[in-house]
Amino acid sequence: MTNNPSSAAAITLVDRAHNIRRHALKMGQVQGQGYVGQALGAADLLAVSYFHAMNHRPEDLEWEQRDRFYLSIGHYAIALYAALIEAQIIPLEELETYGADDSRLPMSGMAAYTPGMEITGGSLGQGLGIAVGACLALKRKDSASFVYNLLSDGELNEGSTWEAVMSASHWKLDNLIAIVDVNNQQADGYSSEILSFEPIVERWQSFGWFTQRVDGNDIDALVAAFDAARSHPGAQPRVIICDTKMGKGVPFLETREKTHFIRVEEHEWDLALNNLEEGKHQ
Repeated sequence: MTNNPSSAAAITLVDRAHNIRRHALKMGQVQGQGYVGQALGAADLLAVSYFHAMNHRPEDLEWEQRDRFYLSIGHYAIALYAALIEAQIIPLEELETYGADDSRLPMSGMAAYTPGMEITGGSLGQGLGIAVGACLALKRKDSASFVYNLLSDGELNEGSTWEAVMSASHWKLDNLIAIVDVNNQQADGYSSEILSFEPIVERWQSFGWFTQRVDGNDIDALVAAFDAARSHPGAQPRVIICDTKMGKGVPFLETREKTHFIRVEEHEWDLALNNLEEGKHQ
């Protein structure tokens, strides 16, 4: 479904996810920090979003018929930048400017700065509400476009999120696909201990959403879930709950205890990149 350069046809979704992880690590290396744990964990769902599910044109970011991707969790910006680089929306060499003064790649996502970033996220609990408004507007235009909104398990703490969940169901927004990244991490600790979100499937279903839960690091499972979300015949919003592992693809980061904002020592960046490449060839 995606409009990408024809030369990209031979590149698999697994390759795309690997490249997104590599781009994110290289950006983190530039600054010596960044939310690389989230980026590594979310790489698979971003690869499926941009290179399988979404209709978009990298050469025409204002194409009216495009699907929109809304990043509610602004601190995941490094992950989205990596996907936008892989989609050739942002030049590869620009990753060297990550987090620098006057960069188009600030550490928290801002739509005014970055090509391909549809909304400014970061004040958690806002993205899904914005997506509801966008979906209503697209309905009024008789548009066939979808809005994808990536939010986090920690963001389910916010009351505004649940107001948006209820509103989307009320308005029967079948053009809205929410993606919940469940990595069980937030700034204060494990998300499930800060404010339990289980039973998460039943809660979304009780609000009238078509709900699926999958391994967010399983490409095949993600493809099937995104396809089912797009093709579901019911007049209801759709949500894909994705269980992901922070630091995925870099074993020593996967097991690092503090993973919300990973501290990576200077000598470890090259080690992480080497681990990533070794994992690809296993």
